[in-house]
Amino acid sequence: QWLARPLALHGVVVKTDGRMVPVVLGEDLADPVFTIADLLPHLAYKQVEKKLSEAFEAEKLNLVLGHAPSAKAKDDGDSGRVKKRLLEILHERFGIREADLMSAELQAVPAGPARFVGLDGSLIGAYGQDDRASVFCALEALLTEKTPAHTQVVLFWDKEEIGSEGSTGAQSLFLEYCLQDLLAAWEPKTRLSSLFLASEAVSADVHPAVDPDYQDLHEKLNSAYLGFGPCFCKYTGHRGKVGANDAHPEYIGRLRAILDAAKIPWQMAELGKVDLGGGGTVAKHLARYGLDIIDMGPPVLSMHSPFELTSKADIYATVLAFREFLKS
Repeated sequence: QWLARPLALHGVVVKTDGRMVPVVLGEDLADPVFTIADLLPHLAYKQVEKKLSEAFEAEKLNLVLGHAPSAKAKDDGDSGRVKKRLLEILHERFGIREADLMSAELQAVPAGPARFVGLDGSLIGAYGQDDRASVFCALEALLTEKTPAHTQVVLFWDKEEIGSEGSTGAQSLFLEYCLQDLLAAWEPKTRLSSLFLASEAVSADVHPAVDPDYQDLHEKLNSAYLGFGPCFCKYTGHRGKVGANDAHPEYIGRLRAILDAAKIPWQMAELGKVDLGGGGTVAKHLARYGLDIIDMGPPVLSMHSPFELTSKADIYATVLAFREFLKS
């Protein structure tokens, strides 16, 4: 019944005049929250026998948005008054009408701030640390360097979990277009292919840490552990290297030297036991350009759950590692 939890709404509503209305509901303590009602165990005999992959039907993930009806007008019937009240609240608070929801992007996410976890407060708990943790580390590293000696690029893509599709995913040509404009302004005689071939990159992505309760899923000598620093992953993919980038050993040696010289802890791991699953990142999409690239990021426990865990020490070390990489 993990669906029955406090949820918040985040997103934007765009009106016909182009005005964008930010929406955040459920994060302030004075805000109401939302939830998805779950079936009580007493009536769930058939449901508990379902496979986990079939247990959560998309059409039944409906948010509880409200309950109270609007004040009844003379020409109102008895139906539709709850919906009418909800629309009245949205208009009062955000100035939006029902038709404006046609041009909206709203996400329901676990409500509440990130929290320190454990008696010692040494862990960070929050939803979506895959991959907001890496975004934070990369942006912090970029902004720290006031006058870099080399051109530094930190690029944030979305839609990675659905294959990096669309105009804002890693399979788009956005990066190419940006670099073409930069070359036209700064180095018009340099070819785009030459720029890519001279570039080095890190695919900043979290890595699954060994779970104490599921140690049998990991090959312990080739796995990441919380508290040992950012993790290099030479290749991802599934069933070995299917659908993966595979970093060159020469590049890995160079990165090892950079972090060792700065005395930054790091580790290297694969994505669980070879025959038990797998996954992918955006690294393979950049590797097509011929540049050197490897996955690196902080280890995470409970990845893709509503409350993921990272180590404070790993987050700090990852910021330092990204800084050294950008400076190199």
